[in-house]
Amino acid sequence: MQFLDVISVNIWAILASLANLLILAWIIKRFLFKPVKKVVDARRAAIDDDYAKADAARTEAEELKQNYEASMAAAQQTSDQIIAEASRTAEYRSNEIVAEAREKATEIRRQAEADAVLERKKAEDEMKHEIADVSAQLTGKLLQREINEEDHRNLIDSFLNDLD
Repeated sequence: MQFLDVISVNIWAILASLANLLILAWIIKRFLFKPVKKVVDARRAAIDDDYAKADAARTEAEELKQNYEASMAAAQQTSDQIIAEASRTAEYRSNEIVAEAREKATEIRRQAEADAVLERKKAEDEMKHEIADVSAQLTGKLLQREINEEDHRNLIDSFLNDLD
């Protein structure tokens, strides 16, 4: 029966252990569990707040991205319009300059042709006057004396030498 003493159940020891267990559980709950729970809840709230801020920032970033893409598309469209307008203006101005240059070239050519015709008429008139003067002088010399063929050639040669 000695073995039974070691195995025996002591009610008072069980009640004392149970009381110790309850007191220890209350102390742990009161001084350890509640503060730890408060810290965990505070961290959870901070993390939830960070997630909410991150979601708000992501949403705002998406909105900014959409606004940026829209403004870039508008800017691209505006720049395309400006380039197209500048190209049309440059082409129009180029055509205008070419037309003016052709007009001026035509006018210069007409003026040059008119000047050439005028110069040719002037040269012809001067030649006619020279020929008339030469003829008049030749006739005058011929009238001063009557000459034969050899004298006539000499007279023409001397006259031509006088002209040079």
